[in-house]
Amino acid sequence: MGALPAEIGAGVTFRASVCLPVYPATEWGLSLIMRGASQIDLVADSDGENHNLHAAASETAGWLPGHYRYELRVADGSDVVTVESGELRIAPDLSAQGAGVDNRDHVRKVLDAIEAVIENRASIDQQSYQINNRSLQRTPLNELLKLRSRYRAELASKSASRKRRGMGRTIKVRMP
Repeated sequence: MGALPAEIGAGVTFRASVCLPVYPATEWGLSLIMRGASQIDLVADSDGENHNLHAAASETAGWLPGHYRYELRVADGSDVVTVESGELRIAPDLSAQGAGVDNRDHVRKVLDAIEAVIENRASIDQQSYQINNRSLQRTPLNELLKLRSRYRAELASKSASRKRRGMGRTIKVRMP
């Protein structure tokens, strides 16, 4: 279904419109439940048939960054149904951070580290060496190149999926 983005920014307004023809807002209430670094619960407003989730920037500013599990649930007074579940990330509020903060995600950090090792390898000939009773073995260059390719592909995939996703979009879902 994909009613929610993969990432929500702390300190910015959050809006999502969810259209559930089987569970129209005229008859069902929608709730977003997120659990991770903190506990976040939002109740949607109804707009005709649609469910509109909204959190002001002043509210999201207090959301702790990190990875969260979420569920979208509808209720009609007696029945409660989970219509979507998944994971998302609350990104830190960039305006609240000072200088010198490393905001790269895990994939970018690992890729940068691998590339730094490859660059330093250009001046080192030894794969391994031993001095007294201490030895050092380096990761083979071909393994580093494979890892770099894998992380480059993952980074490209993440960038492409971010471009495909839009904020504040309407998702129409039909449930059997």
